[in-house]
Amino acid sequence: MKKTLIITLCLLWSVLLHGQLPWQSVTTPEEACAAWAARMNTIFQQLDLSKEGLQGVKAAYESGDLAGACRLLLRYYDSRPASHSKEHPPVSEQTIASADSILNDCFTFQRVAGRVPRRDDGHLDWSFEGPENDIEWAWALNRHYPVNTLLAAYFKTGNPAYARYIDQFVKDWIIRSWPYPAKKSSTAMWRGLEVSFRVKMWAQVFYDFAGTGFISPATRLLILSSLPDHAHYARNFHAQNNWLTMEMSGLATLATAWPEFRESKSWLDYTITAMTESMKGQVYPDGVQTELSSAYHRVALSNFSLFHRICKGAGISLPPYFTQTIEDMWHYLACTMRPDGHGILNNDSDLDSNRDAILKMAEEYGRPDWQYVASNGKAGEKPAKGPSFFFPWAGQLVSRSGYDEDAHWSFFDIGPWGSGHQHSDKLHLSVSAYGRDLLVDAGRFAYRGEVAKKFRSYATGSQGHNVLLIDGNGQAPGDPVTKEPVPEKDCLILPQNDLARGSFDRFNQLEGGCKHTRTLAYQRGDFWIVVDQIATDRPRKIEALWHWHPACDVSAEGKTVFTQNKRGNLQIIPLGRHEWELKQIKGQETPAIQGWYSRVYNQFEPNTVSVYTTQIEGNSTFAWVLFPSEAARPGVTAQLITETPTELKIKVTEKNNKSWFIAIPLSPQGKTLTN
Repeated sequence: MKKTLIITLCLLWSVLLHGQLPWQSVTTPEEACAAWAARMNTIFQQLDLSKEGLQGVKAAYESGDLAGACRLLLRYYDSRPASHSKEHPPVSEQTIASADSILNDCFTFQRVAGRVPRRDDGHLDWSFEGPENDIEWAWALNRHYPVNTLLAAYFKTGNPAYARYIDQFVKDWIIRSWPYPAKKSSTAMWRGLEVSFRVKMWAQVFYDFAGTGFISPATRLLILSSLPDHAHYARNFHAQNNWLTMEMSGLATLATAWPEFRESKSWLDYTITAMTESMKGQVYPDGVQTELSSAYHRVALSNFSLFHRICKGAGISLPPYFTQTIEDMWHYLACTMRPDGHGILNNDSDLDSNRDAILKMAEEYGRPDWQYVASNGKAGEKPAKGPSFFFPWAGQLVSRSGYDEDAHWSFFDIGPWGSGHQHSDKLHLSVSAYGRDLLVDAGRFAYRGEVAKKFRSYATGSQGHNVLLIDGNGQAPGDPVTKEPVPEKDCLILPQNDLARGSFDRFNQLEGGCKHTRTLAYQRGDFWIVVDQIATDRPRKIEALWHWHPACDVSAEGKTVFTQNKRGNLQIIPLGRHEWELKQIKGQETPAIQGWYSRVYNQFEPNTVSVYTTQIEGNSTFAWVLFPSEAARPGVTAQLITETPTELKIKVTEKNNKSWFIAIPLSPQGKTLTN
């Protein structure tokens, strides 16, 4: 109470001393022109006042009536067809807890809550990095994420407090952003991604509240004054690849939402060229975004799709290549979706659900095959190809037994490293069955802050994945992008089997030469076999890592590891002549991080990792049978029958005496599996 009184007295003293309202109280065009005359003038210097409907605005401005021109300009925007596009709810005092927190300057970004301090002049501290000193937190604040939460809360409740906070929030940011730096930046306020996100938020605020009075004329004028700065930044200082898609969709939003700016057409023309060329550079012919992260694929796709909608709304046709690529990108998400609706957890991704989006796109694109996959076969039409899918440019094989909720699903990576947000995890394998994740990728944890300090190298390194460590060393960076697809000989999908093979030979701080080749054989509806071949010029220590989902109850008997879950289980049975030492590690912090899992950004928990270690003297081959089952321990045995340089023959037997004889080719010439 005492602090509030002091601030109020200071503001009153400022008014008496300088004859100017505090920034919070500036609401009318007259007050805005008195407080920020230069900024208001820039609006009209940037507009094409010869446009239809702006004649009165032009006359008022040229006669020197700046406030009158501002009033007429806002009246023009209120009369545009784009205004009043949303029906407003009845006014009420209903509240929503998440929005009420924001009214107290408490924000939650990336699952970390913090209260942004205010300066003595009442402005928020826009550089505040949250309780964990993470610049990502400050960037989220400057993207205006809270505005989105408040908009949803307002239109659900009709509580004007939410709209009024938006008014002050936007006004606050614009005033504190002066002067515009006009240079490439990575500060909390000025960076390409934040520029793009703000513009999209402002378009909603500017038009959704037109004529309501909840967003003051002064704030709307401030938005108009800041838009050319945002356009200049996006046009001149944008990044490439995935960032470019976000930045150009923001510039296109600005150009089409406010076509009255003199440069709006040139801004839009630039975005069309930049987005089309960027799509060609960052999306492979199989429809996969080159970062090879399921999450960032979705980000790029969302922005390509948004750009398409913006252009369509403006009556602009995009090249057929552009629209076809968007469909191909949705196809990738549909085909790789797990039976439970989640996408791939790979590279820097969270475990996100894609089901609702795919069902919506299936209707929009007329794709009953997507509907079939997303509905677990309950609607739509069964895909002509499948149930396994291989994306040769991405080098990703998704094996499935079918499309039902209990179907087997696996993800095998034999492709390039990725153009961004990469993990060193080539030849990684994830497995789920019977509605449960079993073998998993560790996740991304965080990019900055305390969580990242502890876990980031684990997340990006080989040690967080189901791969091999050679002499304790993980993989070095691979090729970021590829100029050609995986050869057909390295992946084969048959009615009863899938077979894929990949190799890697770059390891951190490794003496001499060593090449790891992994072959995955999936017997559809039954089990997986993994064959690891090591070609080496000297003896090596080999560590095979198998990371389990945290919810799995993991046990071991001899060298066989198995789960004892109520439903949805897996056994790992090592085969061959090698003597393995088995350790089960969970939640280890020293001597090195091991046994941790992050489903979403900034959240983590311990999980069990089965670490098999052996010494080899030279070139070696070893195999693993991964046998899924609904119930625990179905009594499966496996043995290696014969091993030659070109083939392994393996027998797998279930307790009911059902047996499989599998011949796995180890050379490119071997193209068939037998059963």
